[in-house]
Amino acid sequence: MKVRLDGRTAVITGGSKGLGLAMATRFAASGADVAILARRPDALAEARAAIAATASGRVEAVSCDVSKADDVGRAFAAVMARLGRIDIVVNNAGTARTLPFEEVTDAIWQEDLDLKLFAAIRLTRLAWPQMKARGWGRVINVLNIGAKSPRAGSAPTTISRAAGMALTKVLAGEGAPHGILVNALLVGLIVTEQVRKWHGLRGGDRSLEAFIAETGKPVPLGRMGTAEEFANVACFLASDAAGYVTGTAINVDGGSSPVV
Repeated sequence: MKVRLDGRTAVITGGSKGLGLAMATRFAASGADVAILARRPDALAEARAAIAATASGRVEAVSCDVSKADDVGRAFAAVMARLGRIDIVVNNAGTARTLPFEEVTDAIWQEDLDLKLFAAIRLTRLAWPQMKARGWGRVINVLNIGAKSPRAGSAPTTISRAAGMALTKVLAGEGAPHGILVNALLVGLIVTEQVRKWHGLRGGDRSLEAFIAETGKPVPLGRMGTAEEFANVACFLASDAAGYVTGTAINVDGGSSPVV
């Protein structure tokens, strides 16, 4: 089955690296016009060039701190000016921030919610009316498996992500009558820049390849996933091929989550 996004326009937050870059590359290669949002102009320029190398549509890059409401509004206006429409919103921006509960200050809570929840709310709210008007839309919220099974010491990330899962379900119910499908993808152990940072911090004298292999052993599939595998699932959800899938939170984790 060929999954195509011809004629669609997607905006992806956190699109300059990792999962965001992989999804943008896959979407663009599948025929979509793509806009990537991230903070650093240099990383955006590099990512845009990499995506454009295999793209069949337009690729735009907009510098934006999605944790700030004004930045989200400005970026949305820039994407609309350059591409004319938004059919697909991928809310991917975020970091893994975990602390013991008593160490999470009000400021940390607010920063995490602004980045992982309110950014998704604000960008989706801006794109929502045009999706309703056209009777077609896709929203994909990138969360993590801790949203379903939070462990001790995982605040604030898992709590913010659990809120994102609730947002997904609410939007799916409201979007369904208008042809807007809303789903979440929950990340497990996938090789991204974050894993490379872990290697630098606790890899010891092991090579990156050895560290990745050992870290992936506890996963039921026996390995870590790739960003490309994740992007393939996202592309399917963004396409007409997934026309009867909405309101779901799909684990992309090699079987790691204890919750289906």
